[in-house]
Amino acid sequence: MSGVLFFSRKKAVIYTLVILFLIGQCSLTVYEYQHLNLEEAGYFKADAFSVIFLSVLSLISLASAYHSYVFHTKRNGLVRNVAIYFSAWVMFIVAMSGVYLSSHIGLTWVFIELTTLCASALIYHNRNERSIEGTWKYIFVCSVSITLAFIGILFLSVAIQEAGSTDLYYGALLSHAPKLNPFWLKLAFIFIFTGYTCKAGLVPMFTAGVDAKDKAPSPASALFSSALMNVGFTGIFRFYEIIAQTTILPWANVIMLVAAVLSIFVAAVYMLKVNNAKRMLAYSSIEHMGIVLLGIVSGGIGAFGAILHLILHSFAKVSLFFQIGQVYRVYGSKSILDIGNYFKYNTTGAFVLILSFICVTGMPPSGMFISEFMIFRGVFQSHHVLILILVISLITMIIWAFGKNMFKMVFTAPADFDDRQVEKISAVESLSQFFFLALLVYLGLNPPAQLVSLIEEAIKNLPHEVWKRS
Repeated sequence: MSGVLFFSRKKAVIYTLVILFLIGQCSLTVYEYQHLNLEEAGYFKADAFSVIFLSVLSLISLASAYHSYVFHTKRNGLVRNVAIYFSAWVMFIVAMSGVYLSSHIGLTWVFIELTTLCASALIYHNRNERSIEGTWKYIFVCSVSITLAFIGILFLSVAIQEAGSTDLYYGALLSHAPKLNPFWLKLAFIFIFTGYTCKAGLVPMFTAGVDAKDKAPSPASALFSSALMNVGFTGIFRFYEIIAQTTILPWANVIMLVAAVLSIFVAAVYMLKVNNAKRMLAYSSIEHMGIVLLGIVSGGIGAFGAILHLILHSFAKVSLFFQIGQVYRVYGSKSILDIGNYFKYNTTGAFVLILSFICVTGMPPSGMFISEFMIFRGVFQSHHVLILILVISLITMIIWAFGKNMFKMVFTAPADFDDRQVEKISAVESLSQFFFLALLVYLGLNPPAQLVSLIEEAIKNLPHEVWKRS
């Protein structure tokens, strides 16, 4: 379908094909949920983890398609550019779905590499100097990162051969994990973890993601800051499950703990001085991925909270990026210095910004308050009290910087802004954001039993006891 979209030159055909694709994507999600742990085509298997994030991706894709339609309608650009955009968009979602469903570490790597190519086409969509710069930076950093991950897989293959096997399926790796040579396993972990931090938005390879979210159209940026970061986390999580069965787990935990704290630190430093609204949201995503990593390392209730936090963060961040797209249409700028009094020009959208800020910073009644509480409790129970104090201090700084910028955009009058030709934004365009924010609150405060069961199943291979509801 992506190839057909690429060569289509009628908008009606393009949008019809996109709708058909979305129907297929949602049908796939339902099918995989109904066929959990069923091996398909030799290389795919939908486990609990896959179904959770495939469901998140499908929901976000529906909203992204609508906002992409609005984006292209308002710009009234060339049909050829619309076709290329949706062609890359469809293949991007297919590649991310492949990452979630693949049962072979090599195939996971292939699909993650495919996301780089598709994302690059979306970043380049505006076809100006800034988008070109963002595209080549993204391709360069991701190429280096994905090469590092590939080297790690090679080291892992050496370890598995020494254990008397050549099988790189996740199931086989889990069963052979205790027999793997710690030396090769440590090398594999360093390279694979470092390589996938580019997609996950973690230190050290986080820079490409920030530029990508800034330069891409807002509907694509929303996917980058949610589903694509989940993809990077998937690559790390799948390998961490294997590491959890070996003697090098404490060593790996130290590396992940350092990366988590440094990610939150980097986010805090940049959030204090950033003036670009989209980059501000990108650094906020880095902070939350660091929090998620803390939860995984702490285990137990922290691991449960990490998966829940990743789900809720996806919904919060897409709401913000969709709304920032509307902000740009009003002011023609992403600079926070140029944006102000948004309540006057788009009252519905201003409410979205305020509610999204409350949700993404984990203030009650945000569901992210619950997930962060679980993570911090897990960190405390794992006896990392000093790290917990440091992290909470950094998060306090981030909330202050985030709030200062957000309330400036909403309430403070902008300087030298001519509002005589401000575009009137329809309240309908904000409905998807309200839906995601309501879902975020509901899933945090009253998670369905099916979701709780899926999360517990997803973290069953981690080293600590899976948290059970009382």
